[in-house]
Amino acid sequence: MLIFGAVWVFLLTKFQFVIAKLFREDKNSGIYYMLIAAFCFALTGACSRFLRHDMGPIQLVFFRNLIGLPFIIYALWSNPPQQQAGGKIGLLIFRGLIGTISLYALFYSISKIGLAVAITYQQSYPVFLSVMSFFVFGERLKLKEWVAVLMGFAGICLIFFPQIDDGALSLKSNVIGFLNAVLTGTAYLSIRGLRAYYDTRTIVLSFMLCGLLMPVISMGVGHFWYNASFDFMVEKWKTPLIADLPAILLLGLAALFGQIFLTMAFSHERTGIIAAVGYSNIVFSVFFGLFLSDAIPSLVTWAGILLVILCGVIIAFSNKRNKIIEESVEGLPS
Repeated sequence: MLIFGAVWVFLLTKFQFVIAKLFREDKNSGIYYMLIAAFCFALTGACSRFLRHDMGPIQLVFFRNLIGLPFIIYALWSNPPQQQAGGKIGLLIFRGLIGTISLYALFYSISKIGLAVAITYQQSYPVFLSVMSFFVFGERLKLKEWVAVLMGFAGICLIFFPQIDDGALSLKSNVIGFLNAVLTGTAYLSIRGLRAYYDTRTIVLSFMLCGLLMPVISMGVGHFWYNASFDFMVEKWKTPLIADLPAILLLGLAALFGQIFLTMAFSHERTGIIAAVGYSNIVFSVFFGLFLSDAIPSLVTWAGILLVILCGVIIAFSNKRNKIIEESVEGLPS
């Protein structure tokens, strides 16, 4: 495992060095890094959409984490974290569980409702992050932030309700897509409670381990008991086709590169600008979706997407909410 991780680190370091050298004299390098990260995350979603007929979303979560795990293990081995307080193992496990279930929901919604809509649901997480920060930590929201939250909810409604009324997409699939945003916001929020006790790489490692163990359990249960009503939590293992292996590898590598360049982006530019540029993920996802023969979003859906993006951009320039987002990527290998 360490040898495999060392090869990964060597290749990724070389690639990072080339990109960093290319942009080192450019004052907008952070924006370029974020664009690369957004493209990689959209590519991850596109791979899961492409593979939806050959394997389920839970199996894709397993492979996503399996490919990235050697890198984070080697990073911890080569540069051990400083001794920290620890003692919050319950919260650490909770973060891993919530993060993994949010991936279940993301890949499931991508497979059922299309790439652009599923990614837009996920990118609406600042709405729920802001509201949860208000109720959990008592953070006061400015007027413009409340307006942004209402805009975000309005955007979600414009995407959600017309599609249900038209019967184009099932209620279950859209609810799970919506749930992904709530879980993503919860996962970010839990990081605040962990940062003082654990190195961020340890937090990521716990997430990846949960992202391997939970799919094994889900697919183990699915081997003996399967019900289509619970296909977002339980599924049967399908042996990957040889023809699918490149797409599986690309899915894992794209997710890993996305996280690395996300970390590099936040270290080069003001958080607000970077978080706002991150919404290009939706734009990339629309184009990938069209390439994969997804339906073109309706005008109402486009209006909802634009409201979600505008909501996220407004919240992106809020220092308190951005601090949580920035902390979620600090400390990762870069």
